[in-house]
Amino acid sequence: MEQRSTLPSLLHRAGTSFGEHLGDLQRQMDRLFDDFAGRWPIESPGNGKYWPALDMTETNDAVDVTAELPGMDAKDVDIVVEGDRLTIKGEKKTEKETKDKNYFCAERSYGAFTRSLELPFEIDTTKVDASFDKGVLKVHIGKPAGVRKEVKKIPVKAA
Repeated sequence: MEQRSTLPSLLHRAGTSFGEHLGDLQRQMDRLFDDFAGRWPIESPGNGKYWPALDMTETNDAVDVTAELPGMDAKDVDIVVEGDRLTIKGEKKTEKETKDKNYFCAERSYGAFTRSLELPFEIDTTKVDASFDKGVLKVHIGKPAGVRKEVKKIPVKAA
């Protein structure tokens, strides 16, 4: 006698099983939590772990990376290009001391970070520029000629 599943039909696709669906769901949930948690340090602030926010935008000619690095100077940041990978490293060290009549207060914050981005093309080091202004690092990576795509906007006409 053929056994019928009691699962809703929307879970059934040709050649897939319930276990495969659960595996897909698990991978999607892992990706969701990795994306969410990846924006903050795993441990509490002041423990030496620092995770700066990065934005990456793409045009037909270049990829631009912007990193927010408040409290840091250009001398605290290293940028390394190897093959198709851009790596940004840095270390933040801050000390603040306040002396008054009956108390002494010293505050310190620090943290080291490494962020690596893999691009879909080999990076030409002669086409990479970086600038640092008021705690914001900007890296401009020109695309090689073979990677650039011709983009044509198609007008939509009303009927």
